Amino acid sequence: MSDTAPADVPAIHRLSPLPSQTALTDDEITALYVEGAGDPWLRVNFVSSVDGAATHQGLSGALSNEVDGRVFGILRRLCDVVLVGAGTVRAEGYGAMRVDVASQYARRGAGMTPHPVFAIVSAGLDLDPRSSIFQDAPERPIILTTELSRPEARDALSEVADVVVCGRERVQAERGLAVLHERGLTRIHCEGGPRLFADLIAARAVDELCLTMSPLLEAGTSSRIATGAAPLVPLGLRLAHTLQGDDTLLLRYVRA
Repeated sequence: MSDTAPADVPAIHRLSPLPSQTALTDDEITALYVEGAGDPWLRVNFVSSVDGAATHQGLSGALSNEVDGRVFGILRRLCDVVLVGAGTVRAEGYGAMRVDVASQYARRGAGMTPHPVFAIVSAGLDLDPRSSIFQDAPERPIILTTELSRPEARDALSEVADVVVCGRERVQAERGLAVLHERGLTRIHCEGGPRLFADLIAARAVDELCLTMSPLLEAGTSSRIATGAAPLVPLGLRLAHTLQGDDTLLLRYVRA
């Protein structure tokens, strides 16, 4: 393993618990996110402006930068499945769930499929079965939906994905996670959106939050990273590490 990160990627250093003397390599960053992670494990990943906005002009991706993108890609290497709400899938313009060549190599070396499974939470099934999400998927996607979703949409999407009912009017977080676990998809990486994150918090299912603090002041009316359901008692976390790239902070919190 090299002592320094390649010159063509944004430099990232560890600030805590112990400062790193040199920029971290991808292998070193990976080791930091593997440390203490169990199996099963639910990791949630978000970016926020420093004044608490979850989006810029409606898109979380607009708050991201090269530093965040580097860690974002590494986190996808470590999971069996990427879990995303349908609203976020549509807003952020998701395509088929594919990782880069380096990540495919790392995943194969760890005995995993080259690409993670894509799991989408959609109460109403407002999804196009002709989209690249499904047509170009290297692994058959999973859609978690409700009893009240349109039967014709369920039938059409069943041709290109595994559609599983996980509640009557709302997708129940516990049932959705159980479906993934039953399929051996126990290392779950959730990329939002805010309502899905709130449901997972309310279910007390979150093991880890990876939060990128983007050095921007957004103001406006953007939502928080979690909006909606809430647990009776807040879920306590502890800070596992702090990374820095330029003016961006990458915080890793794990369940206390």
